[in-house]
Amino acid sequence: MPNADLPILIVDDAKFSGAVIDRTLKAAGYTDVRTANSAQQGLSMLEQRPVSVLIADWLMPEMDGLELAGRVRQLDEATNHFTYIILLTAKEGSKALIHAFDNGVDDFVNKSSMNQQLLPRIYAADRIAAMQNRLLRENQLLVESNQKLRKNSLLDPLTGLGNRQYAIRKLTDTIRHSEMRGGAACLMLITIDNYEELKEQHDKEILRQVVISVTRRLRQLLRPLDIVARVSTQQFAVITHQPDLAQANASTYRRIYDALNIKEVKTEKGFIGVRAAMVMSAADSGTGFPPPEKMFSVTNGQMAQARSSGRLIVVKWRSSKKCEGDN
Repeated sequence: MPNADLPILIVDDAKFSGAVIDRTLKAAGYTDVRTANSAQQGLSMLEQRPVSVLIADWLMPEMDGLELAGRVRQLDEATNHFTYIILLTAKEGSKALIHAFDNGVDDFVNKSSMNQQLLPRIYAADRIAAMQNRLLRENQLLVESNQKLRKNSLLDPLTGLGNRQYAIRKLTDTIRHSEMRGGAACLMLITIDNYEELKEQHDKEILRQVVISVTRRLRQLLRPLDIVARVSTQQFAVITHQPDLAQANASTYRRIYDALNIKEVKTEKGFIGVRAAMVMSAADSGTGFPPPEKMFSVTNGQMAQARSSGRLIVVKWRSSKKCEGDN
């Protein structure tokens, strides 16, 4: 039996096509179905009330389905919500579909097979959206619990992340793990380079929303066992283990750099651009492992170059304890 209360939004500039989908869903027992005739109208409706499933046409004027998916992901990020996105398409070939998956789309329904594909995809979307939103709520409860423990010296009260002391402990653990089992211990420092500019332009609440949005984005981009901490007002640390030092390079972490610098974050005042400066360093048994505090200090010492150059700087640790910056 379908979940009759499942909130669904249909976005299709072709009114006839949208009406056919609406009738199909309601005939199947779904009662909370809304329809928008443009992507912009759909976004406005989502801001008023989120949905679990979004069905959108890929090809629409002004803003197509892929652009809409990106905007919905930004909205989800700001509201701590997950929307399962299904695109309606006549496109064929894996290249186009892979491109869409990389842009936040969850599934597709081919227009030529609408009658056979739509309802089974909705049933699956319901289960996945329910699971994801339950996990988000549970994670939010954990964050709120952590915030209540703000007197704990290892926690950052705003984000619920660990602070600098926590990051030092985790880097120590990662170095110890690398010494025992091989691989490289990696440290990446991320500074919100335009934080002072934002501070002059916006009040404290908007700055809080910017920091929280950056936190959520980092969590989405990192692997489950990677560590992220807020080590100062405008700086984050990411601590990871790589199986090989060669993988600790700019290409490996470029997606994090691009995601922070290219995609704006959503706040009550609208979308705000973040300019992030990033420096990463890594060490393994071949280079020798520096003391964690020194690794922090040397890595952060390259931050001025990262800020002035606008590049992701990679610090190559040397066995002589000297480092050299690269990008």
